[in-house]
Amino acid sequence: MSTPRISYAHMNATVNPKHVTSLIRFFESGAKPERNDGYGVEIEHLPVRNGTDQAVNYYEPNGVEELLSRMRPYYDADKEYWENGRLVGLARKGISISLEPGAQVECSIGVLHSPQELAIEYSRFRKEINPILDALDFRLINYGYQPNTSYADIPVNPKSRYEAMTDYLGRVGQYGLCMMRGSASTQVSIDYQNEQDAIRKLRVGTAIGPILAWFFRNTPYFEGTENPFPLLRQRMWDFLDCQRTNLIPGLYDDRFGWEDYAVDVLSTPMMFADLTHTPEAEGLPEEQKHRAAFRDNAGEIYPDRELNAYEVNHVLSTHFNDVRLKNFIELRHWDSLPVERAQRLTEIIGSLFYDDENLGRLTSYFDGLSDLDVLEAKANVQAHGSEATPYGQPLDFWQEFLGLEGLLADVPGDPVHPDVFQA
Repeated sequence: MSTPRISYAHMNATVNPKHVTSLIRFFESGAKPERNDGYGVEIEHLPVRNGTDQAVNYYEPNGVEELLSRMRPYYDADKEYWENGRLVGLARKGISISLEPGAQVECSIGVLHSPQELAIEYSRFRKEINPILDALDFRLINYGYQPNTSYADIPVNPKSRYEAMTDYLGRVGQYGLCMMRGSASTQVSIDYQNEQDAIRKLRVGTAIGPILAWFFRNTPYFEGTENPFPLLRQRMWDFLDCQRTNLIPGLYDDRFGWEDYAVDVLSTPMMFADLTHTPEAEGLPEEQKHRAAFRDNAGEIYPDRELNAYEVNHVLSTHFNDVRLKNFIELRHWDSLPVERAQRLTEIIGSLFYDDENLGRLTSYFDGLSDLDVLEAKANVQAHGSEATPYGQPLDFWQEFLGLEGLLADVPGDPVHPDVFQA
C-alpha cells in the first residue's frame, strides 16, 4: 500500500528537485536562530479624486504616474523602478513605494523592531506626499475596496506582470479583476527561527486570521454599493483561484514541512511566466518573457538547474495563501487600515507571535486542528458576522483570548467621510 499523501493538490504534476532545493535554501536563509523579532508592514492606499471619490488611475492627467514623478526627489535615484518606460516604484532605506495593479499606492516599511516605529516612518511618508496630493487634487484612503468606482473602469498600470495576470485571473474563478483593480490591504510580516517555528506560526496565523480579520474589517463598499460580505477580502481571495489561495494544502498534517510547501508552489501552474532574469531566455521576444501561464508550472518554464534569487521570489509571489512563506512569514488577512489601526494590529501580532508564552498557549489550543476546522471557521464568520462562533466560541471569547482591546475602530479610513465604517 502506498504511503498516504500529505496533500492531494496537483496530483498529476511533477517538480524539478533542483527547484525544490532552491526554495528550501531560500527558506533556510530567512531563519533567525538568534531572536530578532522584526516586523514588515505594508499598507496599500486607494487613490480617489477629491469631490467625486472616483478612483484615480495611473495614466490620467494629475494621476498616479504624476504623483510618483513628483515624489522622486525624496527617494534614491538608483532605486527607482521603471517598466516599459514608465516609473512604477520608488525606494530608499527603510521604505519602498510600489503600485498594485489598479494604481493602489503601497507603502512598505521595515524592517521594524517595534510596532511604534511604524508611526514614525509612516508620518515621514505622509509629510512628503500630502502636499503633492493636495496639488494634484486627490487623496489616498484606507478602505478595503474602492468606494465609488467599478473594477471595469480602472485600467492596470504598465507592469507587464499585471497584463499577464489580467489575462489569467480574468478567465479563472471569481473576483480576480476586482481584487487586482479595486482592493487594498494591510499585511504584516514576521520572522521565524527555524523550520519548526515557521510551521507553527503558519498554522497559528492561518487559524486566527479570519477572527482578526473580523475585528479589523474595513470595507464599507463593493462595486459602488454597500459591501454585502462580512469579510470581502476573504471572499475575493478564496474564490479567486483555488490553486494558489486559501489554506496551504497539507499545512495541518503532522508531517508538513518546508519541502511540502515548496512542492506545492512548484507544482502549481505559474499564472504568469517571468523570464526577464533568466539568462537562458536572452534573445526571446519580450512577450514570451512575460506571459500568462495557464498550465505550465515552474519546472516546465525554468531551466534544469537551481533557480536564481529573482526566479525564486517570482515563483513564491504567484501564491497568495492566507499566510504566505517567503524568507519571512507574511500574514495577509486584513483590509487597508489607517496607520493608527495598522500599528495596533502590528502590536497584537507581536504579542501573539513573539511572546513565547502566548505563542505556546495558541499552539497548544489549536493542537490537532484540521484543514476542515479552519475552513469551517472561515465560513462561519462569513455567514454569521457578529453572531459567528469560529471553532465553537463566540467572538467575545476570541476578543478576550487574543487580547483584542483598544482596536481603534472609530478611526475612519477616509477622514473626508469620518462617519463611514463597515457595518
